[in-house]
Amino acid sequence: MNSVLVTGAARGIGKAICLRLAQQGWTVYAGVRKLSDGAALVEQDSRITPVLLDVTNSDHIDALDQVLPTELSAVVNNAGVVADGPVELLNLPTVRNQFEVNVFGALAVTQAVLPRLRTTTGRVVFISSLSGRISLPGMGAYNSSKFALEGLVDALRIELRPWGIHACLIEPGPIATDLWFDAGDTIAATTAQLTDEQRSLYATHLAGLRRMSQQIPKIAAPAASVVKQVEKALTAKRPRARYIPGLSGRIQVVATTLTPTPILDTLFAAATGIRRNK
Repeated sequence: MNSVLVTGAARGIGKAICLRLAQQGWTVYAGVRKLSDGAALVEQDSRITPVLLDVTNSDHIDALDQVLPTELSAVVNNAGVVADGPVELLNLPTVRNQFEVNVFGALAVTQAVLPRLRTTTGRVVFISSLSGRISLPGMGAYNSSKFALEGLVDALRIELRPWGIHACLIEPGPIATDLWFDAGDTIAATTAQLTDEQRSLYATHLAGLRRMSQQIPKIAAPAASVVKQVEKALTAKRPRARYIPGLSGRIQVVATTLTPTPILDTLFAAATGIRRNK
């Protein structure tokens, strides 16, 4: 029977992945930061086994050896957080935490389970983002963490060839989960931590961020679109290096790849209300 560890399983994309794979007969180990979240998952599907797993906690990572089966079929690195704000105003501890979760956490979990995946010729799936290809003003911390993740996975994918282990990236755009529905509150919290001088200096940028936070829920795709691509990455005979959920995401990647950087900069600046001083 196929078995999989899914990180960040308490809600959103991770929860949807766990429920779908359990329905498809997988033995699912759901990484959660709180036992109460694990209990809520089991209430929805008793075939799910909760695992206490904060990907930034080395003790939790070490404990996986006692919890997971000897032969693990796959891991889905889904845990992630978002930090926002103009680069000049970023709080360094916040940026470090962004990388601890989105990059170092995914790396630590992968390193911990790779010996098991060798015995099964398993799969490693990373939930990245279009933000790992396209950087937007006000999202530099999040973008940089996803760019870093993609660089790691591109190297890992080749390094794992001798053992037939496939490493895949899933690159969704905005998805209808709490992560983006709460974006307005996140921006408000970021703004509240700034000085009056900083808020004045970056007033236009912050207003642009707030507008984006209001528009994102209107264009967000359902979590099911990501789950579908995860299933493909886990089961395809020859999985792709990258999966982009939804036609709009694929069009966006092609358009930004073909558009010269100065034009892209102008478009992104206009979209967020940032104007060049005359």
